[in-house]
Amino acid sequence: MTGSGDEFGDILTGGLVTREVDRAGGAAGHGAHEGAGGECLNCGAVRAGPFCQSCGQSGHVHRNVSALAHDILHGVFHFEGRIWKTLPMLAFHPGDLTRRYVHGERAKFVSPMALFLFSVFLLFAAVNRLSSPDVAGAAQGLAKAQAQLGTESARAQKRLDGLEKKRIDTLAADPDADLGDLNQKISDAQREVAGLSVAAQHLPQVKAGASDGAEGVAEALNVNTGFSKLDRQIGHVKENPALYAYKLKMASYKFSWALIPISVPFIWLMFFWRRDVGFYDHAIFAIHSLSFMTLFVVGLLALYFVGVGQAWLWCAFLIVPPVHMYKQLKHAYRIGRFGAAWRTVTLLSMTGVTSLLFFLLLLWLEAE
Repeated sequence: MTGSGDEFGDILTGGLVTREVDRAGGAAGHGAHEGAGGECLNCGAVRAGPFCQSCGQSGHVHRNVSALAHDILHGVFHFEGRIWKTLPMLAFHPGDLTRRYVHGERAKFVSPMALFLFSVFLLFAAVNRLSSPDVAGAAQGLAKAQAQLGTESARAQKRLDGLEKKRIDTLAADPDADLGDLNQKISDAQREVAGLSVAAQHLPQVKAGASDGAEGVAEALNVNTGFSKLDRQIGHVKENPALYAYKLKMASYKFSWALIPISVPFIWLMFFWRRDVGFYDHAIFAIHSLSFMTLFVVGLLALYFVGVGQAWLWCAFLIVPPVHMYKQLKHAYRIGRFGAAWRTVTLLSMTGVTSLLFFLLLLWLEAE
């Protein structure tokens, strides 16, 4: 991906974060310490209360370090207050949360976009924390070292065999020949072969498939599709699979918001005949659903990190998302059990399509 696509992702993501933080900050303050009147220090208007009715600035300002710490805690606890109202609703009553937010109950909940960006940040941090180092790159390096060591061993053994054959031929031609120099060369060659053998025994072994993974993919991708962008992407994968995977991971973090416009049309298709719901309703539904799934994956990663068995985690992964989708569909759109059930199955099927489209988008952005 060139600078243009990368900068576009940074600018747009940064803009979304800034907008949501500004909104949260504007709604966070309260007037516990402010006076009821006075001149606004920002715009000069006369305040009728703790906040300026013209620009909204608080009448109580600070200029010391302790007050700065107070402001930080002030904002955090206000945000947490809304978080603790939002998260339980998101987990156990997602449909009610979506419906109530769509119909105007917004000040008491964290805005959907802020919640989504926060959940994506947590997922990115968790994946970076739990992901291993460059195993593929290390395996490739180890495989190359093994191959080089094997080549050197074969070459040394061939040289030793040649010297020993020369000694045999020399003795056959002249039993009294002087073999001092030749014996010294044979002795040196024997030590070299023995040293290489010991090195090969102590070199860690690459697990089956570990070194084949990246190189095998590279060999399998040795094709010419006729599409220059795709061929260029395949070339990047062949050059450095681990680096390319890392770049895709970074791009998926920056452009995670693109999952929302990708998902909304599919949700609309399930309700296109209804006139009481629109694209905004579907967008809030998608954001709440994506936020929960992201936080749910973060929770699973945390449980894996503390040692919970993978079988239990897979059971949770297979059971919880469909149940959550069903409850959110049923209560957000006020539909019956059958309607929620078939839409849940449809939505789960669409998840694969939206994921594929998102992946193709990342490939396209990387090719720019």
